[in-house]
Amino acid sequence: MNDAHPASPFLDHSRRVLSPLERFGETVFGLIMVLTITGSLSVAEAGRAEIRTMLIGALGCNLAWGLVDAVMYVLGALFERGRGRAILLAVRSRSQSAEAARALVADSVPSVVASVLRPTDLDFVREQLARVPEPPRPRLNGEDVLGALGVFLLVFLSTFPVALPFVLMSDAHLALRVSNAIGVVLLFLCGWAMGRYSGLNAVLAGLAMAAIGAGLVAATMALGG
Repeated sequence: MNDAHPASPFLDHSRRVLSPLERFGETVFGLIMVLTITGSLSVAEAGRAEIRTMLIGALGCNLAWGLVDAVMYVLGALFERGRGRAILLAVRSRSQSAEAARALVADSVPSVVASVLRPTDLDFVREQLARVPEPPRPRLNGEDVLGALGVFLLVFLSTFPVALPFVLMSDAHLALRVSNAIGVVLLFLCGWAMGRYSGLNAVLAGLAMAAIGAGLVAATMALGG
């Protein structure tokens, strides 16, 4: 029989390397970044040199932001784990009142779950957490590295479908139209996938994401982004 102490829900990091929401956010971010750069190209004056410069800029921009987002992902994982440890220690503290401990437990679970928990349920969780050994200080692990790599690849690789028409087509005007169409379709697919994931109307979510993405691109370009 396994007598090991129960794992703390505050410290359990065993989940998918990237959640669907994280994958959605990083992909959309990368698409908006590259569409902003390709949309700034003046097709009336674009020659091969200008297109080459634009492509290098798009790749470089998403490469840089992929690295930034990857680092922020790692830091976020570390801070989240540290916050979980701090909550666990606070719940276990003898100086903490029962009411305050219940509030900490309730605040640490999804609101829909907390809404159905009774004070006795919260007390049970608090008692179980009191049996958990004192956790070590938060450290990074291999899952964090894989998550950071996934974030980087999502942002960086989202450049290629939108940029590819400029590589394959000699007509810059046509390439821009095809590139924009690909970007809109990818934004729609991201919204469609998240609509299904969240239980919303997938088609409406896809259309909304395409419209919102196009609006964000236009706003970014207007603001000089």
